[in-house]
Amino acid sequence: MKIKSRSNNSLAKRARKGFRGFPVATIAFYGPDDHRANKLVIGIISYEGAEPKLRRWYSDTTDLRSVPEIESEIKAFLKEYDVVSVSMVDRIIGCPHEEGIDYPSGESCPQCLFWRSRDRFTGERIN
Repeated sequence: MKIKSRSNNSLAKRARKGFRGFPVATIAFYGPDDHRANKLVIGIISYEGAEPKLRRWYSDTTDLRSVPEIESEIKAFLKEYDVVSVSMVDRIIGCPHEEGIDYPSGESCPQCLFWRSRDRFTGERIN
């Protein structure tokens, strides 16, 4: 797992337990490249088919995977919704900008050249 600090290990450990029921939290990291996560998004799904309740964290300078205070906020957010299951990625899965919001749908993000020729989820180069 590519989590940068020991503080996120408890979240990764919880995610490894797999689906244990609802509510479930999804945790995803985004960044301008595959080395610095400057956006963290958590979605809480209360029951099957429910719309997720989202919370986002941003940083212009820090990798959010290495900030212990962020983990405390995450834990409080999960506790607020009595989360039973956690699903979490082990890497940065794309740029922090949102298609259709920050740039037109169907186009590459003009601000994140690193992701332009890469799959948003795998980070692998595409033709």
